[in-house]
Formats: sequence, C-alpha cells, structure tokens
Amino acid sequence: MADLLAKRIVLFDGAMGTMIQRFKLSEEQYRGARFKDFHRDVKGNNELLSLTRPDIIADVHAGYLAAGADMIETNTFGAISVAQDDYDMANLVYEMNLASAKLARAAADQCGTPEHPRFVCGALGPTPKTASISPDVNDPSARNVTFEQLHQAYFEQIGALVEGGVDALLVETIFDTLNAKAALFAIEAFFESSGERLPVIISGTVTDASGRILSGQTVTAFWASVRHVAPLAVGLNCALGAALMRPYIQELAKAAPETYIICYPNAGLPNPMSDTGFDETPEVTSRLLQAFAQEGLVNIVGGCCGTTHAHIAAIGEAMRGQSPRQLRRNGFYAEAA
Repeated sequence: MADLLAKRIVLFDGAMGTMIQRFKLSEEQYRGARFKDFHRDVKGNNELLSLTRPDIIADVHAGYLAAGADMIETNTFGAISVAQDDYDMANLVYEMNLASAKLARAAADQCGTPEHPRFVCGALGPTPKTASISPDVNDPSARNVTFEQLHQAYFEQIGALVEGGVDALLVETIFDTLNAKAALFAIEAFFESSGERLPVIISGTVTDASGRILSGQTVTAFWASVRHVAPLAVGLNCALGAALMRPYIQELAKAAPETYIICYPNAGLPNPMSDTGFDETPEVTSRLLQAFAQEGLVNIVGGCCGTTHAHIAAIGEAMRGQSPRQLRRNGFYAEAA
C-alpha cells in the first residue's frame, strides 16, 4: 500500500450512507427475517444491513470499485457497542464487523488484479458519545462514556475487522481527540496481543470555519496529539466540502511533511432538494480536488457525505496525470519507490 502511495494518487471510495439512502429501505427491509419481531425500530441502523441485506452493501462496494476506487471502507462506521447500544444491538457488534469486513474483502478480491490491487480499510467511527464534552449544559464535568469503555469497545471492533481480512484500519470522522486516542490505544493493544500489525490511517473532522475539531483543537494541535502512532496517512473528512476544507488540508500537509495526506470531503453543503442531499455535482467535487492535487497537497482522495459512485469516477478521472504529494524526511524529499 505504501509503495502505491509513493507512485500515484490513490482513489478512496465515497459515502456508504448516501448510497444506502437511494434504496429507500423500509423498517421491514432493515429488519429482514431474522429481526422480524425485534422489540424496537432499527431503520437507520446501516451497519445492521451487513447482516440483513448483504446484497445491498456488496452492491455499493462493487459500484465504487467499478468507478475505480483503489480503497474501500467497511460498512462499520457505527458498528461499535457504544453506538449499537442505541438499538439494543451491542451483542451483534462482532458479527456485524466480521460480516462487513468479509463483504468488502470479497468485493475487493473479485475486482482486484496484480496490476491494480484493491484494498479494504476497516472503518472505526467516532461513536455518538464523547469522552471530552459534557452532554449536560448544566454540568461541564458530566460524561456519558469513559476512555476505558471506548478502548474496550474499539478493541472488540478491531478484532472482528482484522479477522474479516481488512488491509488497514481507519480511525475516521474524528471530532473528539480523546475518543480517537482510545481507538488508537485499542489498535496498539490489539497489535501487541495478536502479533500482527496493519497500516493505520487517521482522519479528523473540522466542524466549522474556526478551523478546529469539535473538542477544540486546531488541525496542527490534532496532529501533534496523534502523530506518535506514526500512521500511514493522516487527513480530514466530512463536515465541509472541498472548497472550505482546503486551508485546513494545506495546514495539515505543512504540519505532517513525513506522512501521506488523505482528503475525502462532503459533496459541498447540505441541500435537501438534491437527490444526494448535498450541493455538489461530481464535476464540481472532482474539479476542486484536482486543484488540491495540482497544489501538491494529497496522496489519497475520495468522498464523504453526499458523494456517489459518479463522484468517485469523476474524481478518479480528475486525478489522471496528477502527481502525488511528495514526503519530506529529515528535511529532504523522499524518492518515490
């Protein structure tokens, strides 16, 4: 994977949730036969679909691979007990992650060739609870999750993803650095216990024009908090479209000269009148990311919320002929492999 990143810009996939929404699934379809009589609603639990509608998840993966994606994510953004508690499905987390990893692995293997290998990233999402921010405006010290709870939950998720055959682990959409550090601690603990190490990719989320993630850090401070992991790549995704994300990618590229940069923005701003729920067409998103490449900012590009198979195909076309960002080690540019 690292050899490929040194040679060319690598194409990431796009939004899973956006593509799932296009199927307009009912509560019954989310449930399937297995959960027909489950005691609470599960519509919106996209990770459950890896068990009840694996055909849909496989179809989404196949579409991104057909669009040219080199790397696809597992359908596991919320497949962690801290999130699945909301559906009373925490007991299914290992099974969800294992099934999701196997679906992505099968799709990548079916499409990949020696000349064009495809890779699977095991997605570890931020969870709906934060270890840094109080859920109670009247009590700043209140917390609804602990670091140890997060660590244990991520450890479980990681074990299933690795068993399912992922090539790398992606800690993504980070809005709370302490949550991310729990995930990274769990990754290191798993590597030590298993004797197996995989590449790690880290992607934060700048939430607004302040240039900070939700827990208050600037992009540079965020990088300082996670760089000890020596990830294969670090970057930004979600919350912003490419146009608004550009100064923060510039900042990160400057702060992390020895690390590959990943960028997968939303398709612009939310727009309920659009069929994807976001403003930008594939042509607009691809043009904006092409400018990132021309500036020498990126090594991996793709899309987050609102992006589709068509967006990824357009981004891939826009990357043709563009050179990857060069790494600088000890102040000197590293030679491409």
